[in-house]
Amino acid sequence: MTQWRGRPEGGGHFALWLIRSIGLHAGRRVARLILFPITLYFVLRRGPERRASRAYLTRVFGRRPNFWQLLVHVHYFASTILDRVYLLSGKMQHFDLRVHGLEELDSQVDRGCGVLLLGAHIGSFEALRVLSQQRPEIRLRVLLDKQQTPAMTELLHALNPEMAASVIHAGQDSTAVVLAMREAAEQGALVGILGDRARGQEATQRATLFGGEAEFPVAPYQIAAVLKLPLVLAIGLYRGGNRYDLHFEVLHESLRIERRQRDVQLQACAAQFAARLEHYLRIDPYNWFNFYDFWNEKLEAPAAAAGDTGVQPGERA
Repeated sequence: MTQWRGRPEGGGHFALWLIRSIGLHAGRRVARLILFPITLYFVLRRGPERRASRAYLTRVFGRRPNFWQLLVHVHYFASTILDRVYLLSGKMQHFDLRVHGLEELDSQVDRGCGVLLLGAHIGSFEALRVLSQQRPEIRLRVLLDKQQTPAMTELLHALNPEMAASVIHAGQDSTAVVLAMREAAEQGALVGILGDRARGQEATQRATLFGGEAEFPVAPYQIAAVLKLPLVLAIGLYRGGNRYDLHFEVLHESLRIERRQRDVQLQACAAQFAARLEHYLRIDPYNWFNFYDFWNEKLEAPAAAAGDTGVQPGERA
């Protein structure tokens, strides 16, 4: 599960600087045209990610995807990266943002004790910042590993220094992370955390997603229980063009984990989360942005790659 940490950050400093510059100065329409050659290059040149995309789409569709579907998958990812430039700059007017389940979130926010938003590497978590327009008095603080995504962290600092300062660094000692989240919750903030990738030796539970078992970190549920925070699922699906569908649903209003039943309860939480992820990915499968061997099927091993000669004869992956 932790193999994703060994993959180089998609894009890098120069690529993100270029996207930022084109996006801000040439406009979104021109920038989106440039995404097509970028997408083609990525699919042709990034063998492990291409194979991971193919393995995932095969699970979803029940058959091997064609080359066009691989392109669409990567183009979705590239589109959300570009849109971060505008979302982080507060330029919400570029988008058609449709919110579902806001009343569920409001019911928890109005309790005034903070809320833990549980997201994933699906669609755009940045799109959830539209909440600042719906409830400007509410702050959103996100747990982010700055060391794993240095280029993206640099982009955030350049576009929105205030927002960058509000990030809770996941690379800190676990006690410091929990204390920072507690402080944010006591101020009534929404605290965002992603629940589909484990860090280092972080504890996990296995759950079924698209017919295969995968590991999911249990820290979000433990934190919600320790800090006595409601846990709300937050998914920002990219629907193509300028449209995002934002979905909120309460998973647990008050999560209690008993010591004797800890493993059973945590496994149930992971299974519930995986089931909801599958539900939303069935709506729009191309929103899956875990471009690595999520089910631990050794996609990057030579034996696994032997049957994948790539998308072009003689291609070097």
